[in-house]
Amino acid sequence: MNIVLIGFMASGKTSVGKILAAKLNMKYIDVDETIEKNTGHNITDIFKKHGETVFRDMETKAIKCVAMLDHFVIAVGGGAVMRAENVQELRSNGKLVYLSASPEAILRRIGDAKTRPLLAKEPDKMKKIKEMLAHREPFYKECDFHVDTTLLSIKQVVDKVAEWYANRYKK
Repeated sequence: MNIVLIGFMASGKTSVGKILAAKLNMKYIDVDETIEKNTGHNITDIFKKHGETVFRDMETKAIKCVAMLDHFVIAVGGGAVMRAENVQELRSNGKLVYLSASPEAILRRIGDAKTRPLLAKEPDKMKKIKEMLAHREPFYKECDFHVDTTLLSIKQVVDKVAEWYANRYKK
């Protein structure tokens, strides 16, 4: 079984995922990194050259591959759960853990957002973050476990997820 980290950009999926995998003696994989490795292009360039729809198609293809893995912590992009087929694939051998953060924390964590294609050219980043969160929240809430990372350290988030996993799923 896998642990799938979902949530908005800058919620801590990558940072938490790497440490959580080590703590639980699992392997770690990031869907965005997989796409970059397979295409030879970074996510920002894919968005610029091909647009969000092409990126989302690449993401779905990558998710189908990583969902077949076992005993992995998988980090997916913030919009991945907006496609029902992605959620279905990820749930086939995984439990979804939603990492959330306040809009203020997200804005602070992303800084100038140059590597965040959905925010890079937005004049009012806070407004866009709030709009996107409102749209995605119903999808994120269809999770198995939720941790608000806003006021927690990475270690605290890792410990919460590890405890939840150990109490419910570890054999």
